[in-house]
Order: sequence, then structure tokens, then C-alpha cells
Amino acid sequence: MKIAGICFTQGGFTLLKWIQEILLQEGNEVNIAFKSRFAKSGHPAELKEDLKEWTRKRFIDSDAIIFVGATGITVRTIAPFVKDKRQDPAIIVLDERGQFCIPLLSGHIGGANELAAWLAEQIKATPVVTTATDVYGKFAVDVYAAKNNMTLSNMTYAKEVSASLLSGYPVRFQSDFPVDGKLPEGFVWDGELKPENQDEVSLGISISPSYQNKYFDHCLWLIPRCITIGIGCRKGTSAERIEKLVMDVLKEQYLYPEAVCQVATIDLKADEPGLLQFCEAYQLPLKTFTAEELKEAGGEFTNSEFVEAITGVDNVCERSAVLATDGELIVKKTCGDGVTCACVRKDWRISFE
Repeated sequence: MKIAGICFTQGGFTLLKWIQEILLQEGNEVNIAFKSRFAKSGHPAELKEDLKEWTRKRFIDSDAIIFVGATGITVRTIAPFVKDKRQDPAIIVLDERGQFCIPLLSGHIGGANELAAWLAEQIKATPVVTTATDVYGKFAVDVYAAKNNMTLSNMTYAKEVSASLLSGYPVRFQSDFPVDGKLPEGFVWDGELKPENQDEVSLGISISPSYQNKYFDHCLWLIPRCITIGIGCRKGTSAERIEKLVMDVLKEQYLYPEAVCQVATIDLKADEPGLLQFCEAYQLPLKTFTAEELKEAGGEFTNSEFVEAITGVDNVCERSAVLATDGELIVKKTCGDGVTCACVRKDWRISFE
């Protein structure tokens, strides 16, 4: 994790320096700052820029920010930059004596609760966790999604799931993937719900990369990052043309863009500017394979003599997607404006163990 820390007194700096050493030992990148008019000139951590400007930057480049000082100072400092729990960094506040460790923002998705609990154990502090699902020991759907590399389709329904579980009402459940372990308390398999209760329970969770089947009136999808996109393209193809075909294919197949985890192609396209720009825009890793490697891919693929004459292999998009992941070819070669695209769904399992 990339973690930033800020303190306001020499006593706070002593605690923050100790925290930095602990976090560095765990392999984190940790930078700390000391903001005080009483700071000695030349202090190694002295912050000379405005506190809010420093905070604005840390909201962009840090996974977590630790404030050592009063909660009120922290709240007023971060207030202009708080946007969305799916994007905001984890915010943790500690008093200067290190007695209490408070996850203030992004407790679940941002990991503040987990980090605060771990840090409190390291420095013998008391973690102060206020999120209701943690207080009552209930399943937290946003925490589960974050830990299992899944995206929530709708934050409103995520809140409704938590509220339903906290109130003792059942939540229906459906998964496109095999499930290991017992469902969390409060969940009921969709097929096991009694017919007379089906109209009463309209809220449910569906674990799927596709929104084609809406199983519940109020459906929260947990979207696994399980789709590999194989791409072939002509030299000089723009990122916009690649993006258009990919998004058209995903839409036609009712697949969430959030389900895409990587892009695959032939090594001849490893430095193709448009493809690299597309991958960068969507923060997707690019895997490449030689023509000989692509020929070894198992399965039946759409043959193209033209592609083979240019690249040395009869198909790029399908073969590269299959090689990049262990799964099923769910979308065969689709062409458009000098671009080809195919999709493979990774073998995935859901575990509640």
C-alpha cells in the first residue's frame, strides 16, 4: 500500500515515526509529514506547503492517510476532497498518545477498518470501529467484494443489503459460479426461498459478470474481474476505434466493463500506440504471445488467411485470450473497423469459507 501520514506536534511525530517503521517492515510505501509553526527549521519531515493542498494530493496518490491529532482537524481538512467511498483513500485518526485508532473514512472498501485494527494491535491501541455491520458482526458485502476483486454494481443496493441483514430480513442469493462454504447468515439461495415468500423478498445479490438476467427486483451484482479481452488490430489503429469495438461487444453480450481484467494480443502489437493507450485508459495489463505460442492454444478458432499471412498465425484475438487465462471462450471473434475482439471468461469460484 501507498500510505501517507501527517502530524502536528513533536509528540505526534514520535508516534507517527514509529508507525512508519512498522508499516515499512510490512512492505508498504510510507511518507510522513510534520505540519507545525513550532517545527524546528530543517526538520526532516517539515511540511512547507498548505495542509489542504498536501491532503488534496494525497487523496489522488495514496491508498491510506493517517492523521495523528484531533478528529476535528482531520474532518475539516479532508472535507473538500471526500467524493465516493469507492474512490476515497482510507482515513485513519490516532490521538497523540496512541491510545485510540479510529477508521474515519472508507472503512470497508478502502480498507480503513482492517488497517486500523491491524495497526492498533501493533501499537497496543484501542480500535474504534463504528460501522454497523462490524459492530453487530454481520456480513459486509462491500468488504467481501473488495477482498475478492469484485465490483459493486450499485451502492444504494449495497446499503440496502446491509440494512436488511441488520434488520433480520433475508437477502436472496444467486451465483453464476460454484460456491464453496455455507452462505453467510441472512442469505438464502434463490431456488430455496418458499414460494409464498418470494414476493416479499425482492432484494438479492447476483454474482456474475453479466447483467442479462435480473434475478431480483432489487438486484445487487457483484462483478468478478474475470473477463480477458483478446484484441487484434491493424497497424496505426487508434485507441478510440479499439475502445468502440470492445464496448460494443460488451454491450451486445450484456457484460459489465468492470468484469474485464486484462487484454491479450500477439507480440507484434506489444508497442502498438492505440492498444497501449486503450489499456492505460482502463488500467488493464497487456499480455502478449508469439505466433508460435498462439499456435499452441487449444480449441477451435476462427481462421483467417489474411491474418496468418501478416502475423504467422490464423487468429490473434481468440487464441491470445485463451492463452492468457484458464477459462471458456464466451465471445468468438468479432470484427469492426480494423479491430478484432474476443472474450474468455476465467474459471472462478466463490468462497465463503
